[in-house]
Amino acid sequence: MGQLLLEATGFQKAFNGVPALKDGRFSLKAGSVHALCGGNGAGKSTFLKILMGIHLRDAGVLKRNGKEVVFDDPSVALANGISIIEQELSPVPSMSVAENIYLGREPTGFLGCIDFKAMNAQAQELLDGFNFGIRADTLMMDLTVAQTQLVEIAKALSYNAEVIIMDEPTSALGEAEADQLFAAIETLKSHQKGVIYVSHRLSEIFTICDSYTVLRDGSFVEAGTLEDIDKDRLINLIVGRPLVEEFIKENRAQDHDVLRVTDLRADHNVRDVNFTLRKGEILALYGLMGSGRSEIFDRLFGLSDETAGNIMIEGKPIKIDDPKAAIAAGLAYVTEDRKGSGLVLSGDVRENLCLATLDKMSPSGMMNSRAEAAAASGMIDKLKIKTASDRLGVSNLSGGNQQKVVLGKWFLTDPTILLLDEPTRGVDVGAKREIYRVMSDFASKGGSIIMISSETDEVLGMADRVIVMRDGRVAGEVDRAEMSAEKLLHLAA
Repeated sequence: MGQLLLEATGFQKAFNGVPALKDGRFSLKAGSVHALCGGNGAGKSTFLKILMGIHLRDAGVLKRNGKEVVFDDPSVALANGISIIEQELSPVPSMSVAENIYLGREPTGFLGCIDFKAMNAQAQELLDGFNFGIRADTLMMDLTVAQTQLVEIAKALSYNAEVIIMDEPTSALGEAEADQLFAAIETLKSHQKGVIYVSHRLSEIFTICDSYTVLRDGSFVEAGTLEDIDKDRLINLIVGRPLVEEFIKENRAQDHDVLRVTDLRADHNVRDVNFTLRKGEILALYGLMGSGRSEIFDRLFGLSDETAGNIMIEGKPIKIDDPKAAIAAGLAYVTEDRKGSGLVLSGDVRENLCLATLDKMSPSGMMNSRAEAAAASGMIDKLKIKTASDRLGVSNLSGGNQQKVVLGKWFLTDPTILLLDEPTRGVDVGAKREIYRVMSDFASKGGSIIMISSETDEVLGMADRVIVMRDGRVAGEVDRAEMSAEKLLHLAA
């Protein structure tokens, strides 16, 4: 590892008198990948926003190549060689991949007009250089969430920065796509770039990172090299206590089919899908990016243009051509993008919790505020949602608590079947365990779950059975007793 690219000491930041960061410290050397670790609410996002000039720090010193600097605008940070890949994606859907990568700095030609040919060529060279497998002239609206994440990565790399911040860069990626990213990171290291890596997936931190810094409750806890620490010790530092067991699984599948799917077709050429779901079972849909997992959920919930195939619930044929019919049939759908399609970010916790049950809360056409408050309060207690008030803006909650609000919204509909697409995406190890508890409790009480997850460990830890998808078809089915990472990846690839 080379010179010290970045050094932060004593960072402090408060919002409306409430401290978000009390003692932020961090250092980054050239040719290294340094993990910034901490639970939701630890202060990581605030720290990164200070580095990028989005927030001005209240106190502390930041040095870039040994010289003290102040970034009061993101453009200043970019000019100083610092780029970020943010967790929450923000593409312009109607523009192409190349236009998104070079937005605001497009190459120009005669009379200052945008040189689209040059821009597409530059973008394609960048995408191909990291083997992302995306065409530069594709519209962003036609990409999957995972492909959109890869474009955001390409955009950050296009600045040729010395310091690259990666905030949950693999949260929407499968393992094959994550391997592409790791290869890109190795290339960056070989060019003496420094990477600040934020991820709740501890396994990939130990795979790709050299060193770590832990923040907890807004304060620095510890820093060191990853070769000198193990996973249990790191979890202890992050959550402030040892976790006895990562996964909570107490459900047992019963010999009773609640859902039977035959000859199902869905968008993006998903076809000939057949499977069953048992009472009390957690069934996983596993596969690589583009294998058709999320398209199956869209079809089951009435969001698909494709309607072929048969769905039977409790032995009765069900026609589901819109979400209202799906909800009436006892289904609930937690999407992979909680901020894009799971929450109304301008609303508060109570409003979001009651969003799917407005008809119950307003039988006479007017909202029953007392019933709304009681329902929200009960769900906050049941799911242990950490919020100062049910009237707090949901955008102010941590990722883990936002995910609990999405779950609570659907639990209020009294579902019998939960469709969970990446249920622990972007949440810390402590919040993950609480979500696993909620899943296990729901299944133990007779509910049934179909879960999509790109984390093999999560599938192995929580699923009773796995349906593996490949190229829009079912590639195989694996029972819990036969599950292994090797077997799942072999079928998926």
